[in-house]
Amino acid sequence: MNHRKLSAGETAGTYRITDTVTEAELLSIAKAFARRRLARGRKITQPALAFEYLQILLQDYEHEVFSAIFLDSQHRVISFEELFRGTIDSASVYPREVVKQALANNAAAVILVHNHPSGDPAPSEADRRITQRLKEALGMMEIRVIDHIVVGSEGCVSFAERGYL
Repeated sequence: MNHRKLSAGETAGTYRITDTVTEAELLSIAKAFARRRLARGRKITQPALAFEYLQILLQDYEHEVFSAIFLDSQHRVISFEELFRGTIDSASVYPREVVKQALANNAAAVILVHNHPSGDPAPSEADRRITQRLKEALGMMEIRVIDHIVVGSEGCVSFAERGYL
C-alpha cells in the first residue's frame, strides 16, 4: 500500500503509521485497502469475504448507491463499479444498463450491492423485486446473479444467505 503516512511493517500485510493522521485520512486509507481487496483477480467465494470491504466503501453515503461486482467464471473479480445513485431512500436501477455493463466486462457472474443510508441493512420488498428482475435479465445472457448484498452501518445482509435467490 502506497501512502505517504504508512510504511511497511515487519510482517507481510502490516503497516506502521509514520506521522499523525486525521480521521478523514484513516477513512481514505481504509477505502483504498477495501478497493484493493475488490480489485481484478481477487476471488470471492463467500459473502462474508466481501462484507467488510463493501461496508467500508458504501456506508458513508447519504444517498443510495447501487453497485455491482462483476466476476469471471471462477468468481474472480473483474471489476467493482458504482452503477446508479439515488436519493436518501431509493435508487432507480435499470436492468438494461446492468446487463450492458456485465457484457462489457465479459462477466460470467455478478454480485449486486447497494447501501441503505439509514444504516439498517434489512432488504425492502422493492429490493427483492429489482433483484428478481435483474436475475431474469442477466439470466437471459447466461450471467448468474450469485448474491445481492445490502450494506448499512449496522452490518450487511446477503440475499443468498437468506435464501432470497
